Amino acid sequence: MNENSSPGSDSIAAAAAQLQSLESSVGRALVGQRRVIREAVVALAAAGHILVEGVPGVGKTRLVRSLAQALGGRFSRIQFTPDLMPSDITGHALFDMKTEEFRIRRGPIFCNLLLGDEISCAPAKTQSAMLEAMQEQQVTIEGESLPLVAPFLVYATQNPIEQEGTYPLPQA
Repeated sequence: MNENSSPGSDSIAAAAAQLQSLESSVGRALVGQRRVIREAVVALAAAGHILVEGVPGVGKTRLVRSLAQALGGRFSRIQFTPDLMPSDITGHALFDMKTEEFRIRRGPIFCNLLLGDEISCAPAKTQSAMLEAMQEQQVTIEGESLPLVAPFLVYATQNPIEQEGTYPLPQA
């Protein structure tokens, strides 16, 4: 540490350099979307989530997949539909005939970066399961709370609420 720096400034500079490196890495996969990339990296650094209302085909999947790859993390994508059940995203218990015991089969939400596509198409109980994961950083399956691995970021998209087949999202 030099005489002009304050305690912790070296670690802040190192963190800023890592975030800039992450932005650059994702920027190579998603050209011309600098602001969107920066916002995704800021949300990740702040342990937040992102909700986007918009049209298909603007690179949302590529963004989240590239961010996961740059982090060395796991990416999942869930297409939300009116018939999607909470267990389709969280997982469920299933009976193993060989061991004659129930075991937990983890769903696609057990990842680092999740693209929840068209979240407003899912019914309230499915949205609620997703909100538990986002707020509590855990999933409950058969009464057992299972923690999600950090970092955990949801990049959710929604259709305009005026479209047919959409459900309003809860305020949370």
